Amino acid sequence: MARRNLDECNADRIKKILLLGVEGEKRKIYFEKAVYAAGIDYEFCDWNNFLLLEKRDDLKHCIIKIDAPKWDSSVLNDLDKLTSQYKKALFTLAELPFGTYFNHPMDILELLDKRKCKQKLIQNGIPVTKPIFHMFSKSDELLSFMRENRLRQVFVKPVMGSGAAGVSALRFEPTKNKIVLYTCAQLLKDKLINTKRMHRLEQDKAVEFLNALLKLDCIVEKWHKKFHCQSKDNDYFDNNYSFDLRVIVQDGKIDYILPRLSKGPITNLHLNNLSIPFNELNLKKSTIDKLCDVCIKTAACYPRLNSIGLDVLLEEGSEEPYIIEMNSQGDLMHKDVYSSNTIYRKQIEIIKNIMVDGYIRKGQKI
Repeated sequence: MARRNLDECNADRIKKILLLGVEGEKRKIYFEKAVYAAGIDYEFCDWNNFLLLEKRDDLKHCIIKIDAPKWDSSVLNDLDKLTSQYKKALFTLAELPFGTYFNHPMDILELLDKRKCKQKLIQNGIPVTKPIFHMFSKSDELLSFMRENRLRQVFVKPVMGSGAAGVSALRFEPTKNKIVLYTCAQLLKDKLINTKRMHRLEQDKAVEFLNALLKLDCIVEKWHKKFHCQSKDNDYFDNNYSFDLRVIVQDGKIDYILPRLSKGPITNLHLNNLSIPFNELNLKKSTIDKLCDVCIKTAACYPRLNSIGLDVLLEEGSEEPYIIEMNSQGDLMHKDVYSSNTIYRKQIEIIKNIMVDGYIRKGQKI
């Protein structure tokens, strides 16, 4: 390469990490620890100021990592407004003339939509918790569908929610007309409020809650029975604990697996559920191999995402893995950041490789 051309390439080389996030959040704090340990040039931009990025022409020298904004409402009825604002911001970022993204904003946007994401995974032959592609506007419609199709258990989730927001596990016994619903939301004065604890509703109260929930855009999925813990190494293990897994896939490789244990149907850790080291599950090698294979193939469906958090269950009996959800911003694992900070250190390794190999061409994002 001629000297002049080499200088032109070096001028366009990626030199800096720019994190778009929220001041004071643990994601920022522990990502920065990994950045500073690596000695990489770094800049932070708060979501409150993200529109200033449109005015900058130096982003061609940056790799941009997008963390989720902090929403100022726990009312599920506000989801449409909040997510529409976020979607608009992601569209704006995708249209910037320069910039390399650690996770591309348009793919972050697609993963926010549980229905659209699940459709793509099905098209790519990925085993997923089975969605029911049917729209329900009220409880009578859903319960009639369950009765006609001999479904006894389903999950109902807002399409654009995260962090178990509005996720509800519904049990229905039509012969007894018995209805039980588990959720971490509450219906207060016609508004659905996301909380940090589980609620169990029966009969009329369950129907009233379900009617309110179905006014939102929701996806309904088959309730797969989760595998139960087999280890006897710890006192807290018993047959009442089932589990699913949060699997972090980065740069096409599995970096972290965290089992989430619960005696109820919803396993999110902010609901005071248990987590344990993955090896304490004592799973068969064949089960682990199948789990890893499915997770890597799932991540490959979105090659512009360098880091993905997968929620995965192993089905009771078959031990087959099923993808529950994908999360393009699910990289904060408290047990990891409070110890070795493996996940964020791995992200810095990936970014350093992009800095070495990546050049920005006009009108193109790598």
